Amino acid sequence: MKRRDFITLLGGAAAAWPLAARAQQRATPLVGLVTARSADASPRDIAAFRKGLNETGYVEGQNLAIEYRWADGRFDRLPELAADLVQRRVSVIATPGTTAAALAAKAATTTIPIVFGVGDDPVKLALVSSLARPGGNLTGVNFFSTETIAKRLGLLHELVPKAVRIAVLLNPANAPQTEAVLRDIPPAARAMGLQIQVLNASTSREIDTAFATIARDRADALFIAPDSLFTSRRIQLATLAARERMPTSCSNRVMAEAGLLMSYGTDTADMWRQVGVYTGQILKGANPVDLPVVQLTKFELVINVQIARTIGLDVPNSVQLLADEVIE
Repeated sequence: MKRRDFITLLGGAAAAWPLAARAQQRATPLVGLVTARSADASPRDIAAFRKGLNETGYVEGQNLAIEYRWADGRFDRLPELAADLVQRRVSVIATPGTTAAALAAKAATTTIPIVFGVGDDPVKLALVSSLARPGGNLTGVNFFSTETIAKRLGLLHELVPKAVRIAVLLNPANAPQTEAVLRDIPPAARAMGLQIQVLNASTSREIDTAFATIARDRADALFIAPDSLFTSRRIQLATLAARERMPTSCSNRVMAEAGLLMSYGTDTADMWRQVGVYTGQILKGANPVDLPVVQLTKFELVINVQIARTIGLDVPNSVQLLADEVIE
């Protein structure tokens, strides 16, 4: 081979390498994840999501890339974040744990597969046609956070039997969850002889204002609605509740671990893992139409006995025996 021919061949190979690298990069699946939560509130759940992907053969940073979109409790940002993922041409959009994110993703695309995790009935939310045959580009997990509202109020009543005036903290920006709580909690409260005071908060400052009202009106206990903002602001809530010596009920264990009194609900990490499994299966070629909605039916009660002591509350043995975990 002549020297000139060799140089030409070498130059052509060098020029072709970036093209091959770019082609390989495009071949790596890109998943978009959008939630109303903040990143610092979700390390355990993100690990579970990655575990679900790993179970289907996908490892972030090796054969998969993930674009994360955190709304940090700003529900008004979800449509913009979902639309951004559509413009990025992601292969799948995952919306674990936030009904509003699933609705925003559904409004943003009819073609990109969406894997949701919602606490209310996905058929009633018009996300799918049926649980067995979703019927469109969406499927996912139903983890029953709204169906546990009456049960959670009952557990709070057992935990603090002398409590009569119950403050209920809602985020009006999270319309689906707010509507569910306002629908289910008044009849449950009447059946138990409890008085309900509804307070709204969509920002950290409004959470402070709500606690000022709780202190002024001398509420006996606080029921915190399922909400990504409240999960993200769990340290603030725990600090305020401790200051007011206020028994609290929340929907997920990370809030009890952060210093709130009790939580009752499904294991959110299990839901995130299942969203990861379905995401991986779709990347492998499964059609959302053929993936029935998974319903999580295992619930866990977590009681923070250390906080109970701090606020001067004796936890009845009957309630401790019901608990799946007691935080000492």
